[in-house]
Amino acid sequence: MITIDAAMLDYKSLNRQLREANGACTITGCCGQRFIAAGMSDKKITIHGVPGNAMGAYLNGASITVHANAQDAVGDTMNEGEIVIHGSIGDAAGYAMRGGKIYVRGGAGYRAGIHMKAYEDKVPVMVVGGTAGSFLGEYQAGGIIIVLGLEAGGKPIVGNFPCTGMHGGKMLLRGDCNNIHFPHQVTVKPAVDADLAEFKPYISEYCTLFGYDIADVLNAPFTLVTPDSKNPYKQMYVAN
Repeated sequence: MITIDAAMLDYKSLNRQLREANGACTITGCCGQRFIAAGMSDKKITIHGVPGNAMGAYLNGASITVHANAQDAVGDTMNEGEIVIHGSIGDAAGYAMRGGKIYVRGGAGYRAGIHMKAYEDKVPVMVVGGTAGSFLGEYQAGGIIIVLGLEAGGKPIVGNFPCTGMHGGKMLLRGDCNNIHFPHQVTVKPAVDADLAEFKPYISEYCTLFGYDIADVLNAPFTLVTPDSKNPYKQMYVAN
């Protein structure tokens, strides 16, 4: 295990040391450095402190665990790998991610999963344990988004305008979601056991990572959201 003290390092110096290191790395003293592990494929990285924007951008197979919050654009356009956040994340997490998994113990800001997509056997997954802000899954074209709303304290599980422009992928929300307004181009229904089977492995992994009892987490209604149109803006340009 290699330990890197990031307290006096800018992001370029920090990433250079990560690339040069052999084996697993632990970063201490992290405080807002951007682009940590961007594009990396063969690293196992543990971070103590708060990383800056675009941590894990273009990630191509590396594993990152953060024992704190993280800022905006976590996993931007990531291709493969895993990011585990033991806190909450800022806005636009998983922007255009096309593979890999992001697990967040706490909440997510605005536009989580925006432009998420999938290709052949690459199916990106984002699991948010708390609540998510407005525009969740905006323009989602593929992949899986799960929001569990654990310890939400009465706060709505998602903010305003979820699934705006959604035309692919799936979203699973814990709760009946009767108080949430969804756009017309998506189908919203209670999830049955057959629906949940696809999502249970990711919920189970979340529970293992963060110490939750999966039986307690699954002991609630779930809502499944899927697109009902591959052209969600058709009504804007044609009469019928």
